[in-house]
Amino acid sequence: MMETRILLPALLLVFGLGAVFAQSSATNQACEAKNGTSCEECLNNVTCLWCIKTKSCITYPVRTILPPHSLCPLNDARWGLCWMNFQILIITLAVVGGIIIIAFMVCLFCCCKCENFGSKRFEAKMQRNANKMRTKQEERKAEMKQRHDEIRKKYGLSGQNPYSRFA
Repeated sequence: MMETRILLPALLLVFGLGAVFAQSSATNQACEAKNGTSCEECLNNVTCLWCIKTKSCITYPVRTILPPHSLCPLNDARWGLCWMNFQILIITLAVVGGIIIIAFMVCLFCCCKCENFGSKRFEAKMQRNANKMRTKQEERKAEMKQRHDEIRKKYGLSGQNPYSRFA
């Protein structure tokens, strides 16, 4: 039972790798078989690269992200679309990526700035409300003191408190 647990994944790994290598060699042969055809015919397979200078269909070198100059110059290489060379594709993607990054940064800056502006406005409103409450409280306190003084005067309690000496 233990042996099958170890053997089964090993067999799956071996068969999987075999299938990958067989498929990659099949695509290599498929691209090279389209040499001497048209660009459209070559680019029907997404793993293929068309070189205008040599008029050859080459398997795209995935290990070196960009095709090396010895294989095909960038301005003569076509991948995906026959009318767009690799240089234009790279420049276009770089510009679009830059615009997206700048737009993201502007949005981020505006959101943070507007949020701070809104919180400052909110804080100012809260401060005004607190000042209004404080002035109302002071007015009520003054009215209560005046009323208490009138009551003390009415009952003759406005003089010195005889117990204040002990405090």
